[in-house]
Amino acid sequence: MKDRIINVKIKKFINNFITKDTGLNGGKNRENWLEHTLLKIPAGSKILDAGAGEGRNKKFCSHLDYTSLDFGEYDGVGDKHGLHKGSRDYSKIDIIADIEDLPIKESTYDAVLCVEVLEHVKNPNVALKEIYRVLKKGGTLVLTAPFNSLTHYAPHFYSTGFSSYYYNHHLTELGFEIIELTPNGNFFEYMAQELRRVKNVSEKYTSKKLSIIFTASIYIVLRYLSKLSFVDEGSSELLCLGYFVKCKKK
Repeated sequence: MKDRIINVKIKKFINNFITKDTGLNGGKNRENWLEHTLLKIPAGSKILDAGAGEGRNKKFCSHLDYTSLDFGEYDGVGDKHGLHKGSRDYSKIDIIADIEDLPIKESTYDAVLCVEVLEHVKNPNVALKEIYRVLKKGGTLVLTAPFNSLTHYAPHFYSTGFSSYYYNHHLTELGFEIIELTPNGNFFEYMAQELRRVKNVSEKYTSKKLSIIFTASIYIVLRYLSKLSFVDEGSSELLCLGYFVKCKKK
């Protein structure tokens, strides 16, 4: 018990004074960008949150005519492989439907929001085509997806590798004009994020308990990743947490 308390204190000290938030900023960066981007959409505009889950991004759309849509099949447990949420409540979702076959007329919405969804869609290009169809001319698509990610929400996990090249090719081919394509983090932030998972992954997939020395070594590496991230000059082209994409239907 005493060793456990000491271990927790050491981790807290290292996390607060050495590694800071390196590898923990992805979600916060995304929420800040979403709030800033969605506020620019004119009040009263009709927006579809495609793949809304439990509607966590509705809070950024209070000035908009908001409609949520999700396929409603993930129960929080899935097939128990990979990472899972643990529960999922679809009771407040407006439309239960497949994003690859939207039950919506053409040119209905002024904007579509699609956040961390494409990796869970069997045919992401088909989904983007449907989004294009239901957007009005000049309408805005606000989009994010992971550049690379661990298996999560399985068996509803089909794709990865949503790079800048993916967006530049497929969105342009569909007829979108890309207004913004900004990386979330960089290579060093991504590595720090995954390094922070080692303890939980080792506990789930091995019988090995990490020693205090091994844990401390992880935090030493995190310290250097933090320094490298601070002086980074474009490593996001290799790998980052994902991209913030804003585009317009021509």
